[in-house]
Amino acid sequence: MPQEKLYQIALHLTNGLGSVLIRHLIAHFGSAKSIFDANLKTLTRVPGVGEATARVILQKEGLKEAEIELKKLENTDVKLFFYTDAEYPQRLKSLYDAPVLLYGKGNLSFNQGRFVGVVGTRKSTDYGKNVTEQIVEGLAGKDTTIVSGLAYGIDIAAHRACLKQHVPTIGVMATGADVIYPATHAKTSQEMQANGGILTEYSLGTKPDFMRFPARNRIIAGLSDAIIVVEAAEKGGALITAEFANNYNRDVFAVPGNLSSSYSTGCNKLIRSHKAQIFTGVDDLLESLSWLPEHSKNSVQSAALPEHFTQEESQIVSLLRQKGEMNIDDLTWESKIMAGKLATLLLNLELQGYVRVLPGKRFALA
Repeated sequence: MPQEKLYQIALHLTNGLGSVLIRHLIAHFGSAKSIFDANLKTLTRVPGVGEATARVILQKEGLKEAEIELKKLENTDVKLFFYTDAEYPQRLKSLYDAPVLLYGKGNLSFNQGRFVGVVGTRKSTDYGKNVTEQIVEGLAGKDTTIVSGLAYGIDIAAHRACLKQHVPTIGVMATGADVIYPATHAKTSQEMQANGGILTEYSLGTKPDFMRFPARNRIIAGLSDAIIVVEAAEKGGALITAEFANNYNRDVFAVPGNLSSSYSTGCNKLIRSHKAQIFTGVDDLLESLSWLPEHSKNSVQSAALPEHFTQEESQIVSLLRQKGEMNIDDLTWESKIMAGKLATLLLNLELQGYVRVLPGKRFALA
């Protein structure tokens, strides 16, 4: 494993360094190793890094822990995804609270195709399980990966339906990659790794803890283009996921339920408060997200660019042709166009029908 990865793990394991501050440090120094090679004076020049934080870094306790972590990783098939890696989920990169390091197991591909989160209560009813199976069946063959939390109820119903329908699925966990919770889902999590897998931000050996589950839910929301809440009580993790999704500008859908069922209260409330669109079938989602069949050869994907396009407009369309989908940060970086001007150009291209906006401030050709 490259030496830089050791220092990336060390940043992740250093007490007092949150994901926002780590990103600032990387932006300032250019690499994780350079941060640990810096002196006190240089570190304290970084906004948000006081003397106390700088001294914690210089003590290199995180580096010692990272060496232990790497030893553990040597005997596993766990993969690491640092936020500067090309393989890191692009949908997460633009989020202010995205984890800087992810641990994954399986055949994981985060930046191709569509991602839909399916979540709900742990005490699901037959109605909820049936709807979950219908959702997965409806999305089968549509280049879609299903994301959920490997928990009891709706989550595990979604994962198992994916295995049955051969749909890629990812389980986001609130434990280490070597600690499956609940343990009864270990076999399912193993089967998922052939076509998807498991993902977590927590180091090996991390046990389940109540406070980690809400943090896990933000990853489910951020990784998804849309979230479907199948069943939810008035309070619970599924509603937390929906709240994160709304904050991240993701589309949220809720399955309406029986008025007398306590496990439909949360879904009905989301719809009533306009925090979710009503879900009555997969067609609702496809229509809302403009996930229509590919255009013919006369589409923007293959058509010659109009003569009236400026050099910058042509550059944007060419980048989107190459990459498929890009978030605003990556477009700014690769095009070298100032953010304000890029936003104006993208709006003009959208109005002309050449570019479409996707959830999470991402863009693709129309």
